[in-house]
Amino acid sequence: MYITLATTICIVPQGQQLIIERLGKYKTTLGAGLNILTPFVDRVAYRLSTKDQILNVPSQDVITKDNALVKVNAICFIKIIDTQKAAYGVENYEQATISLVMTSLRATIGKMDLDESLSSRDVIKAELIKAMADQMTDWGLVLRSIEIQDISPSESMQVAMEQQAAAERHRKAAETQAAGNKQAAVLEAEGIRQSTILKAEGIKQSTILKAEAEQEAAVRQAAAAVSLAEGTKRSNELLAEGIKAVDGQSALNYQLSKQYIEALALLFKSESNKVLIMPPELSQSMGNLINSSFVLGATNELDKKDKS
Repeated sequence: MYITLATTICIVPQGQQLIIERLGKYKTTLGAGLNILTPFVDRVAYRLSTKDQILNVPSQDVITKDNALVKVNAICFIKIIDTQKAAYGVENYEQATISLVMTSLRATIGKMDLDESLSSRDVIKAELIKAMADQMTDWGLVLRSIEIQDISPSESMQVAMEQQAAAERHRKAAETQAAGNKQAAVLEAEGIRQSTILKAEGIKQSTILKAEAEQEAAVRQAAAAVSLAEGTKRSNELLAEGIKAVDGQSALNYQLSKQYIEALALLFKSESNKVLIMPPELSQSMGNLINSSFVLGATNELDKKDKS
């Protein structure tokens, strides 16, 4: 009786499902809790977990599109959504999933160059999930996620990559230096251009100011010449009027003789003159001065008498 009771009562833990076969044929799927079986007829064929399961994908050698050899390993997360398909759709769903991940990983990375495969893990992940989705559904599984743990090039490839990286750094350093030299040359040329422009502007402004000053000086000189000409004209007019007047000629002779004698007096006072030759017309000038003075004096006396 104990054996009969043990084969009749079946308790299923939470997170598991049991596949029940009756006489070798699928009968039902039992969920968590207490379940009653038919003794000696029903049996538990499979005990499957409905929780997320972690599968480690072993490392494998993969050849990239540019014939570079890399070692790749991954980890995937799966969940059983249909226990009947998981039990009867594939012999071993865990091994089948790992094999599918390995083959899909080789196919995906084989389409990429080495540099692309090393830097595009998210792309690889998306491609794997897309490629495996249909097959996993047929097995009653869903692929929650897959993560690439490591992508390692071979040792010779790592040496080549280090050399390539060093060459790339040297190239970028040379480009940076060349760009700096170019920028410095541009700035220097711009400074020379600005300096030339400012110098030309200064010369232009100086030329304009000089021309304006010369023009102003010319205007003032012309005004002075006009003023002098007008003064000379007025003086000549007054002189002509004086000459036409009574004793005008005598007054003129008097002024000329006076200026002549004053000029000679200055010559006598000059320390640089050692010998002075008297002009023959000096006596005539003296005579004119005396005669003119006499005439002017007499004329002034007559004028005074007439006024009185």
